[in-house]
Amino acid sequence: MLEVKNITKLYGSQRALDDVSFSVKPGEIVGLLGPNGAGKSTLMKIITCFLPPTEGTVSVCGHSIFDEPRQVCRCIGYLPEHNPLYTEMYIPEFLKFCADIYSLENSVKRVDEIIEIVGLTPELGKKIGALSKGYRQRVGLAQALIHDPQVLILDEPTTGLDPNQLEEIRKVICDAGRNKIVLLSTHIMQEVEAMCSRAVIINHGRIVADGSLQELKSNSAESLEHIFQKLTK
Repeated sequence: MLEVKNITKLYGSQRALDDVSFSVKPGEIVGLLGPNGAGKSTLMKIITCFLPPTEGTVSVCGHSIFDEPRQVCRCIGYLPEHNPLYTEMYIPEFLKFCADIYSLENSVKRVDEIIEIVGLTPELGKKIGALSKGYRQRVGLAQALIHDPQVLILDEPTTGLDPNQLEEIRKVICDAGRNKIVLLSTHIMQEVEAMCSRAVIINHGRIVADGSLQELKSNSAESLEHIFQKLTK
């Protein structure tokens, strides 16, 4: 279980997040939606222990971000928005480095498995710096999945992918979501409808909607995009 409880984050006098609460169960893929500056990336950084909240707390698989940050980090696979990578390294070299951080047994075998899962095989002879943006996203997703985490936090995971790559990465995320908790942010409503069973919409740091896609659309004949626009204007 991922439990976000009354999270508030202040930057000086600016309230980036304002009393945000929700929970996600295993098997759920939840889209975290909101306009630029709504607080999505800030919330993800708090969940992954990169930022402390001003108020509130987060529990990940029963571990508190305050009391057990190391255990929280072991439970989470995180793909941040800007996907920092060591561009001078080759793909297997980088993923082996990531696997060793988690002290994985049979790390070479796991690297081979994850390369196959995310479709990196055609690019194995290249350094990360020589990859297209789409393949760099695949490397970022591979490092998030390398230790088989219980929770996936994905910030704009499909950025830069062409339509064929998009279909493949959707499948990877959907397959992972069968038994993991997945929280992903995106601005693309089609991505939410293709992958997510539920959406949490944030505007000005507050949750303005939280429900299944069916629930959000139940009282309206409008598209999810139009519903989003109404809630975030």
